[in-house]
Amino acid sequence: MRALRILLILVVIIGGLFVLADRLAVNFAEDEAADKLKTTEGLAATPDVSIKGFPFLTQVVGGVLDDVEVDIQDYEADTGTTGGTIRIDDLKANMRGVEFSGDYSSATADSATGTASITYDELLKTAKAEPTQVAPGVTAEIVGLSDGGNGKIKVEIDATVLGTELPEPVYVLSSVTAEGDTVKVHADTLPSFAGVDLAENRARTVTDFEQKIDGLPGGIQLDKVQAAQNGVEITVKGSNVRLAG
Repeated sequence: MRALRILLILVVIIGGLFVLADRLAVNFAEDEAADKLKTTEGLAATPDVSIKGFPFLTQVVGGVLDDVEVDIQDYEADTGTTGGTIRIDDLKANMRGVEFSGDYSSATADSATGTASITYDELLKTAKAEPTQVAPGVTAEIVGLSDGGNGKIKVEIDATVLGTELPEPVYVLSSVTAEGDTVKVHADTLPSFAGVDLAENRARTVTDFEQKIDGLPGGIQLDKVQAAQNGVEITVKGSNVRLAG
């Protein structure tokens, strides 16, 4: 009995040491991966990297990590214009089947899904920001975006008719969609200014706009987008996503 008790104590001790070593190893790997991702993607701040699954060391031996979560704050995505960027808040990506090279210099995920958001103020920068003539004597411009409920964006438009600015803004509800690498905002109904009905093609020069979002980390792509309380919420996805290297 005494020998059995000693054996059980040794098993517990060894098991505890293995868990400790495993957790130390995973914490070190997460820090190294975060630093590598910051350098590779040119990030202003170090992202948060979390390696899921236990034990970690056996995953390393197999050369594939089951599940890695990456959280990047304030990511500046390309807009397709020279020097143009748009800030994406809280980009979270879940990477599955992350295979790394023998020298750990590169890693590629078999698949990835994630979420992110763009504030309405940030999205507003992509809309036409100057008064535009939409009819003889009528100019209009978008001055605000907000949540319109039911997945719609409420677009606020100021207008000037025959030199007089209308005392109240005009509002339209718009749908927001993702097509390829582009977020598109399209008015469901067209506005009328002081009883002046506009030709559709002229009205949409103000109400409708789009924003290209390119250069997301590892080559992940836009999937879906919808309006929410504080901005548009985005889902992303990808395959063969390069985390580093």
